[in-house]
Amino acid sequence: MQDITKNNFDFIRVLLAFIVFLGHLGTLSASPDLKIFEYSPIEIAVFGFFAVSGFLIARSYDRSSSLKSYLKKRIKRIVPAYLLVIFLCAILLSLVSTYSFTEYFSNTQVYKYLFWNSLFLNFKAPWLPGVFGNQAVNGALWTLKIEMCYYFAVPLLFLLFGKNNKYRNISLVILYFLSLIYLNYFESLNKISLAKQLPGTLSYFIPGMLIYFNFDKFIKHKNIIFIIAIATVWIDLYLKIQLFSPMMIGVIVMYIAYSFKFLNNFGKYGDFTYGIYIFHFPIIRTFQTLGLFEDYNPFVMALVCMLVVIAVGVSSWHLYEKRFL
Repeated sequence: MQDITKNNFDFIRVLLAFIVFLGHLGTLSASPDLKIFEYSPIEIAVFGFFAVSGFLIARSYDRSSSLKSYLKKRIKRIVPAYLLVIFLCAILLSLVSTYSFTEYFSNTQVYKYLFWNSLFLNFKAPWLPGVFGNQAVNGALWTLKIEMCYYFAVPLLFLLFGKNNKYRNISLVILYFLSLIYLNYFESLNKISLAKQLPGTLSYFIPGMLIYFNFDKFIKHKNIIFIIAIATVWIDLYLKIQLFSPMMIGVIVMYIAYSFKFLNNFGKYGDFTYGIYIFHFPIIRTFQTLGLFEDYNPFVMALVCMLVVIAVGVSSWHLYEKRFL
């Protein structure tokens, strides 16, 4: 049977991060030439991240010696770099603010930003004074609040539906459909921000957990399960609701994770995905604020922006993130 540790999750996470990057590049650059990148499926990529989290966080908790050990590992992975990007944005973006240095740091919004964002409540203070036209500094960070909720939800889900519970699978499937009821209800009311909160996004997380709990069966039948996944996604598109697609996104992501063995060593130089993800949004906005996409060839600037994002992601990993692990 296939070794669960031999996988392509590093490749998948980098791929998903760049899908998000391209989508935000098309939207935030304000360049007509780069508008084509708006079609990059950001939402599917984010949901793919949630499916990966369902599998990996469940595995992390299952392999941890204690709840304390598990939480310590999870918090060390996400919190230090998250606080770093919050702090650096508050300090460095003063350089592109329309406010003077004194006006900027005497504005209470700077400290509201630091306070609320450090608590993962980005929506309470998403902007900084005079920065990016007082628009959101880092719109990608909303998913980190969800991720932190997953960290605390998994021990509870294990307690209720753990490995030795014979009703585990059916219980998680029921929870999956309850999550979908919440998701579809608020989407029908056009309250998208509410739909994407934890009860709704659990529908993308649970498939990863289910595949972890039934890993051997999944690997044995992965080809036929993958074909079914591709086929049933179209049902949701036809019905214009989310019914099977969250489960199928999880299946497709896990299929890629345990196929194509030549990608197994993709992450041997480090895990840069998190840094790329949390820093790309303000970097793109800074390029746009400085007029780089407008004053120079937008495709060249898009490439330069991508290289800067990669460099920051690599630096974040080697100089900061891995010190906490």
